Amino acid sequence: MPMRSVNGTRLYYEDTGGAGDVVLFSHGLLWSTRLFDPQVEALRGRFRCIAYDHRGQGQSDVPPESAIDVETVYADAVALIESLGVAPVHFVGLSMGGFVGMRLAARRPDLLRSLVLLETSADPEPPMNVPRYTALNLVARYVGLGPVATPVMRIMFGASFLTDPGRAEERALWRARLVGNRRDIYRAVNGVIQRKPIADELPRIRTPTLVVVGEEDRATVPAKSERIHSLIPGSKLVRLSRGGHSSSVEEPALINAELAPFLTQHASNQAAHAG
Repeated sequence: MPMRSVNGTRLYYEDTGGAGDVVLFSHGLLWSTRLFDPQVEALRGRFRCIAYDHRGQGQSDVPPESAIDVETVYADAVALIESLGVAPVHFVGLSMGGFVGMRLAARRPDLLRSLVLLETSADPEPPMNVPRYTALNLVARYVGLGPVATPVMRIMFGASFLTDPGRAEERALWRARLVGNRRDIYRAVNGVIQRKPIADELPRIRTPTLVVVGEEDRATVPAKSERIHSLIPGSKLVRLSRGGHSSSVEEPALINAELAPFLTQHASNQAAHAG
């Protein structure tokens, strides 16, 4: 199992190898590298794709802290990129992964070639969400995610995915992955609920940035992406006609149709010619 010791922890990662530009994928809360399987599959011929699990999630090590601070998760990403010697990378972050990506672009632009922000927010957790998310997290901590899987699925996925009769098998798979989280996932959830805003740092970003949001995202509504777009100079915003908070797996064709041209546009000369 490929693990990398960085910043006082061990992170699990998957690397397709290859000679192209590196695309580094950073997943959303409660998930893992699996969130980007459709993107890795689509891009692996032209790019070297690396996806990793945040500390306290997926197959990465779990720290003792009761809240895994987003600033720590950002520092992990810096250390991972430097440890692997792959900078500058194209960074693709969904939700929590986006929190990391925005910090990287604002503070360590030398590590990035381009930035893709999917279903994310530059603001703190809205106060109206905090009591509900805290309650769900208490259940996760003491009983596991099984009893709260249905409401969490409604947060994580849009109506089109949740109601399509032809996708029952996919829904069952993602529900099983959700319920399969260890009870100590609560540490990562606390860090996200308690996160500080990053909006005031966004105007300094000069990395080419693509912001994508699905119209059905309830967790970070489209207005959040509109705000990010307005704050990052020269960024491009795409609002998908469908897709919720996990658009990479809900609407992989729509995501890939935006992702591949953007990455190719901002690829190094060598990678562009190879593609």
